[in-house]
Amino acid sequence: METKPTFAQEQIRSIVERIERLEEEKKAIAADIREIYQEAKSMGLETKILRKVITIRKKEPHEREEEEAMLALYLHALGMAPDSGGEG
Repeated sequence: METKPTFAQEQIRSIVERIERLEEEKKAIAADIREIYQEAKSMGLETKILRKVITIRKKEPHEREEEEAMLALYLHALGMAPDSGGEG
């Protein structure tokens, strides 16, 4: 005799299937992004720099400014800032 799945079991199954479906979509999107980076590379663009640009564009202007200020401070402390006389 076969038992009917409980409501909780159906909820769990639904959640798991939705997550699995989204994981598959994520995998396909990641492949598309890799293709675009490969295209950029074949055009002579630096993909490492493109990735940094993408990361920077995700941030709010005040976040970028704060990071840039901290970076400049650290570089200066290490003698690496352009005006610090270091080797940078």
